[in-house]
Amino acid sequence: MSATPKVIQVEIVDIHRCLFSGACLSLVAPSVGGEVCILPRHAPLLVKLVPGEIRIKSVQEELFSFYVSGGFLETIDSNVAVLADHMLRSDEIDHEAALQSKLDAEMMLKDRRLNREHKDQAQLLLLKAVAQLKVLEHVNSNRLGNPNL
Repeated sequence: MSATPKVIQVEIVDIHRCLFSGACLSLVAPSVGGEVCILPRHAPLLVKLVPGEIRIKSVQEELFSFYVSGGFLETIDSNVAVLADHMLRSDEIDHEAALQSKLDAEMMLKDRRLNREHKDQAQLLLLKAVAQLKVLEHVNSNRLGNPNL
């Protein structure tokens, strides 16, 4: 008789929809202080999320990747809530659009005439575009048999 694995209950939502709800073995998210990994029995935690990739491993050992633009992650007991400004499933990311956003942001940052506010906006655009491209890169490497969760 095998014991049931300990799991975390994960809810991932942005301001428009619920992207994931269910039992998972682990969740990795990008926070202000670096990546955080949430496993069963994690201590209570509240962190601010930055643009990047959220990775979850389901109880069926499936890997799911999401792009997050920012938001918050909270864990209490075995419950994890991700509240995001904007999220995309990995299959919703437009590679060409992300690449073009990256190139546009890099061009803006080279413009010496930009004021501080516009440079900050360009830097944020660059961070978001690079994060989307990294999600796609990670998903593609998983398809090639190199899981990293």
